[in-house]
Amino acid sequence: MDESDLAGVEGLIAAEAAAGHTRSVPVLCRALSIMELLAVTRNGLTLPEVARRLEIPKSSAHCILLTLLRQNYVTRSPRTRRFILGFKLFSLANEALNGLRLRELAMPHLRQLMLGTGLTVHMAIFDRHEAILIAKIDPPGGAGLATWIGRHMELHCTGLGKVLLASLPESELNQLLQIRTFPRHNDNTIVSNKRLTREIGNVRANGYALDDEEEEIGVRCIGIPLYAPDGTVAAAISVAGTLQQITNENIKGIVARMARTAGYITEALKSDKDNG
Repeated sequence: MDESDLAGVEGLIAAEAAAGHTRSVPVLCRALSIMELLAVTRNGLTLPEVARRLEIPKSSAHCILLTLLRQNYVTRSPRTRRFILGFKLFSLANEALNGLRLRELAMPHLRQLMLGTGLTVHMAIFDRHEAILIAKIDPPGGAGLATWIGRHMELHCTGLGKVLLASLPESELNQLLQIRTFPRHNDNTIVSNKRLTREIGNVRANGYALDDEEEEIGVRCIGIPLYAPDGTVAAAISVAGTLQQITNENIKGIVARMARTAGYITEALKSDKDNG
């Protein structure tokens, strides 16, 4: 098949997908559902748990999991023998994320932010009511946080999530709060809609969000919005560290440094758009 034939096939696939004429493949849909389910579980799942949660026959779940296992998309915990996502999926996701223009333009500035603060730097985007981590830079010599590129970040108890929630139109925010429930990680976690709405108001007024040990005890996180050239929020940036690294006295200075970084990235996006 030459390049013209390949282009024709790709065009046909795109057209059929848009028109909805071609049926989805059920077993593929189930495989994707299994991977999405494993992605949101902390400790993995057993075969019966997968079958029960997705309401599919155990035999079907077994065949799909075995195929994913053989292809390294799924692995099993050596300790619990539960199924968890494999590194191949993270590798593919990382390769895709490396192609994101936003991440490419932001990385040099995020690295300078890490060097200037000595803190772990994150960047996340909002995708279908979830915060997805697309960049992470740990300071050299540090233990690092239990985060990774592609991880779904909590909306209600992280600096990144709060910033992205605050960027939503009021109608969309209210709808999201009605359909979502938020898990409690510790006594500091905000889980009520009333308190979360008040917190989002503070984020909008202050221009930054603070996760004050709300997801993990002993860890603070500051998040700020990253604006696209058209004025919309393109992503959220955060820095995270211990209570000794992020104090009540230095928060304002860190926020100012983060704001300068966000401004540099916005300018890089604008320049890239103008030259494109």
